[in-house]
Amino acid sequence: MWPQPDAPEVVEQMRTAHRQARTALNLHPGPITKEIWGWHGRTLSGPVHTTTGTAWLRLARASTEQKIATFWDGNIAAEESIPASIPRPRLRMWHDWTAGPWKYRAELYDYVSDIPASPAPIITTEPDLPRSWWASLKGALNNITTTPTRRVTIHQSFLDRAMPHYLGTPINTTAPSWSTAHGDLHFANVTAPKLLLLDWEGWGLAPTAYDIATLHTYSLLVPSVTARIRHEFADLLGTPAGHFAELAVITELLHTNNSGILATSVRTRSTQLLNRSIPCNPNAAAEQAAT
Repeated sequence: MWPQPDAPEVVEQMRTAHRQARTALNLHPGPITKEIWGWHGRTLSGPVHTTTGTAWLRLARASTEQKIATFWDGNIAAEESIPASIPRPRLRMWHDWTAGPWKYRAELYDYVSDIPASPAPIITTEPDLPRSWWASLKGALNNITTTPTRRVTIHQSFLDRAMPHYLGTPINTTAPSWSTAHGDLHFANVTAPKLLLLDWEGWGLAPTAYDIATLHTYSLLVPSVTARIRHEFADLLGTPAGHFAELAVITELLHTNNSGILATSVRTRSTQLLNRSIPCNPNAAAEQAAT
């Protein structure tokens, strides 16, 4: 979940498109007024009323010039390929249209009453999770890893370029192994007390243990949670593959400047994994070298 965009025109355009989607799909505003915004206003979601009850309508927007379909088509591909045994809201239908420089996609999902375990990806307090929740997560992730796909969540070419830049050298940029991942597994994308995995737009192949490494990294501010994750998933995080996956996730955070309040924690964790320090400000150093 992200804050409402600062740009009033983005807010109005997305709200207008959400109303258009409801009309196209014969939907009505939900029983409660609730807006859930995505990153930079790229998505807008909320409950709607259908002929059979309450559902969830997610609206996504992208430039018509966007060529990469990984994130755009991820939810549809997940509905078609991810086994039904993996707990998630099911996608009922979708509707596409174009308006000016923008393309829109409306996706209608089953409504779920369980709420995300955290209101934000980076947690600052410990979520209240029953023991059965951890067992369900372990089972779900095991089933995801064996799902065949040609989709790619993170590319080897990115790792080859970004890991030395942000983590310094020497650094091994080759993952020990690859497997299918949810691709964005943090506590805002899982529900509790019943486990459901939300937001499948980025699923695909990634370094093995990528999902649990993501959950661990986004939990670094709460040591009790990272300790629980390392205990429950020691068979993954305690291996060379797990260490590599953590470094890959940290590299992505540093690359996108999304580390935010995690900045100190991810640097500390990188030092622990690499047994050396990492560059303080690689972007500034690169810019200075280019001048």
